Amino acid sequence: MITRIGLAAGKIWEHLDAQDKPSQLGDIISSLEEDRDLVLMSMGWLAREGHIVMSGKGPNYTIKLSQHKGGYNG
Repeated sequence: MITRIGLAAGKIWEHLDAQDKPSQLGDIISSLEEDRDLVLMSMGWLAREGHIVMSGKGPNYTIKLSQHKGGYNG
């Protein structure tokens, strides 16, 4: 399961890196075509590691890469 979470985290990072603006949680889930729970676990991983910043109130948080986006090394 850890491998799946890490792979999904990489996909999330790539999605956010390709955007010109923050993304909504629902848009990320739709674009990845992954299970919502897996996406949420992966986003928790990215947030804990300081790769993303989440704002707003649920259920559709706004997510963006942190200022120090040097690449994802999950």
